[in-house]
Amino acid sequence: MSAGLADAMLALQSHGWFLLGAAGQAVFTSRFLLQWMYSERRGYSTIPLGFWYASLAGAALLLGYAIHLRDPVFTAGQGGGMLIYLRNLQLRWREARAAGESPC
Repeated sequence: MSAGLADAMLALQSHGWFLLGAAGQAVFTSRFLLQWMYSERRGYSTIPLGFWYASLAGAALLLGYAIHLRDPVFTAGQGGGMLIYLRNLQLRWREARAAGESPC
């Protein structure tokens, strides 16, 4: 493989990781916009189910990026956050089932 091709492949791989991290951050940040709009529509502060899904999706993407970077602080933060988001989803699903509603 030529040095130019190897450099191009490395740049593409690096660019892909950057895009993964940027997408994760965008999804993670969108949850605050979702929560704000939802609360404004209701007229009081509340957290919609979509907030927890966006939290989980954003954290999963950022966790992949953090692992790639081999950053233990970033990895622990996103991994720990995922546990909290999953627990909140579990509580919401349980609440929906008890009310006879669809959990999604």
